[in-house]
Amino acid sequence: MFQPSQHDVRRFFCEVLAKQRAGQVLTPIETLAAGWVDQHPEYHGDLSDVDAALAAVYDVQEGRTNPFLHLAMHLTISEQVSIDQPHGIRQAVELLAARRQSLHDAHHEVMDCLGEMVWASQRSGLPPDGHAYLDAVRQRATR
Repeated sequence: MFQPSQHDVRRFFCEVLAKQRAGQVLTPIETLAAGWVDQHPEYHGDLSDVDAALAAVYDVQEGRTNPFLHLAMHLTISEQVSIDQPHGIRQAVELLAARRQSLHDAHHEVMDCLGEMVWASQRSGLPPDGHAYLDAVRQRATR
């Protein structure tokens, strides 16, 4: 399994924006990431300076979203949907997107569920519970 470091993730998104702005050819995963970067112009400043991005600290107490974590979660959810893993996530996200009339808004709700799953796993010391995650997304999609 590929486990990029924090710096790898930050470099990746910075490079995506730089390549996109320069009109360079993007790989398939970069193209997917570029779509989410386009949806978040408020992060372009953070992505424009690699050195500053690598040094930045996003403290919860500051109340500012970590743009790299946010974009990585969009990418994670996109990949989960593309391979339907956990099984049923594609249908749940599609239903949620239809209900919210926005894939982007649906992703933000799924992020809450994904973050909760990761937090619960870290707190309990148990592996992430994909079933609970899927159930949480399904609940949002049906209300």
